[in-house]
Amino acid sequence: MAERERSLAPPYGGVFVARTTVMDAEDVRRAIWRMAHEIIERNREVSGLVLVALQTGGVWIAEALGRVIGEVSGHDVTIGTLDVAFYRDDIGLRPVLAEAATDMPGELTGSTVVLVDDVLFTGRTIRAALNALGDYGRAKAVQLAVMVDRGHRELPIRPDYVGKNLPTRRDEMVDASPDGVVIGDVVKP
Repeated sequence: MAERERSLAPPYGGVFVARTTVMDAEDVRRAIWRMAHEIIERNREVSGLVLVALQTGGVWIAEALGRVIGEVSGHDVTIGTLDVAFYRDDIGLRPVLAEAATDMPGELTGSTVVLVDDVLFTGRTIRAALNALGDYGRAKAVQLAVMVDRGHRELPIRPDYVGKNLPTRRDEMVDASPDGVVIGDVVKP
């Protein structure tokens, strides 16, 4: 779970308590490997590909995908990071983290962009990311890669690449990291 979500998940300032491990580190590694191959298969021109990681949870996934795509295709993959805090429809309710700054590789016009995030829930973060991408040019195509799709969509957004579909209750939290994916609860310390 990204630091921003962890700090604001009810009860505010709570502590994440893991309940169930649904993917271990090896499962995550295999999911990254599979997703990278799916991205290569769908986008034969890897040289025009830009992975855009959503801060903060998507950064480690984009870096891992970039490594695998580079190894398999023989081409370096451009990676950028995007903080969508100011594009959200709940602006002011979530903190803006200094370490979660946007670092885009430049103009995206003509590129195929793969937005990368850890957990897809309501779709509102992705909507904000699509709005933010417009500030960096007109991409040829935008695709979405997530480690976990937990359902509960509030907007018509669907990922192109998924590590694991994981139906959850709305009140559960999902933490995705290179060490695994766990379901838990946020409790007051």
